[in-house]
Amino acid sequence: MAIQETFDTALDDATDVSALPLKGRKVLIIVENLPVPFDRRVWQEARTLTAAGAQVCVICPTGKGFTERYECIEGIHVYRHPLPLDASGALGYLLEYGVALFWETVLAWKIFFRHGFDTVHGCNPPDLIFLVALQFRLFGVPYIFDHHDINPELYEAKYEKRGFFWRLMCCFEWITFKSARVVISTNESYREIAQVRGGKKADDIYVVRSGPDLSRFVAVEPNPSLKKGRKYLVGYVGVMGAQEGVDILLDAVAYIKNQMGRDDIQFVLVGGGPSAKGLAADAERMGLSECVTFTGRVSDHDLLEVLSTADVCVNPDRVNPMNDKSTMNKIIEYMALGKPIVQFDVTEGRRSAEEASLYAKANDAKDFAEKIVALLENPEERARMGAIGRQRVASSLAWPYQIPNLIAAYKKVKRQA
Repeated sequence: MAIQETFDTALDDATDVSALPLKGRKVLIIVENLPVPFDRRVWQEARTLTAAGAQVCVICPTGKGFTERYECIEGIHVYRHPLPLDASGALGYLLEYGVALFWETVLAWKIFFRHGFDTVHGCNPPDLIFLVALQFRLFGVPYIFDHHDINPELYEAKYEKRGFFWRLMCCFEWITFKSARVVISTNESYREIAQVRGGKKADDIYVVRSGPDLSRFVAVEPNPSLKKGRKYLVGYVGVMGAQEGVDILLDAVAYIKNQMGRDDIQFVLVGGGPSAKGLAADAERMGLSECVTFTGRVSDHDLLEVLSTADVCVNPDRVNPMNDKSTMNKIIEYMALGKPIVQFDVTEGRRSAEEASLYAKANDAKDFAEKIVALLENPEERARMGAIGRQRVASSLAWPYQIPNLIAAYKKVKRQA
């Protein structure tokens, strides 16, 4: 109850937009990698800007469960476009980005004439949305860059090399920073990158973390059937790509089953991505199909059901420059539901979770496995860590605490326009 009261007080203080500070503003948000409202961060931003008095339009791709090309949801105009699914390799991503830029340009002009907008808010990846935003510079429309991922490090994590395309990512990133009047960074590491690599002034950067809305992201009744008759459930949620380390998690599961002799733990992995089918095939080949469930993308209710049932949640993102500097939404979501965590020791992961997590040796599946089992066998420690995580979210990381900086970024752009 004390945690909820803390959150409610913060909500009242941080989200007081009754004065409509953005009244009369017209905003276009462009996001490529996920549909809205499935992209929880972008949807929270859109809802907040709307509550502050702005008219908000969003351009995003279609996706599973979000196939309508146009919808007006909670007063927000959502325009969706088709996109090649699960691109992989340089040519695949080139096709995806080319198709996305075409549709983003077409829809941006359509929205400009139909609704109008005075600000373009671009959410990477990729760092190419400036090509759409610059088309409206002649009309005095400024660009806000919402820095979700560090693309050069993302490319290196995916392909384990640098080379021409890595240098191209660096070039696009630099142009993106230079094109933006204001940068929204998701954490302090990204803020530093905006200053050092992007040359942005400190007062042109606003940190807006991807915290959950605790009035919506709440625990539901656990579903024991998810455990398939086993004693414990370990939960994972996230995109399944090369850099997410789900392959390391499968190695850890194999160690738990074959070396530690444990068959009382069910693992439920929520999410889709370019590696999802291959990882499911790997689990079958490794003899793990019975104790590992791949759900694919699921509804918010089903996601909350998995996490509410889980005894421990995991983040196996491998240690590399990308993951070291990035804040993973899954970590904050686990904490919001009071779940203890096992992850590798990365800078932003530790900054977020602090004592709500155990930290395994870098990319070490055996140590990861042993920490999962140790935590499952210690219910008192699980409860203590879960409470610490929940308190951190309720007192500083939840979405209401991010709203003042989001509104301030828009006010700064208006002053500069």
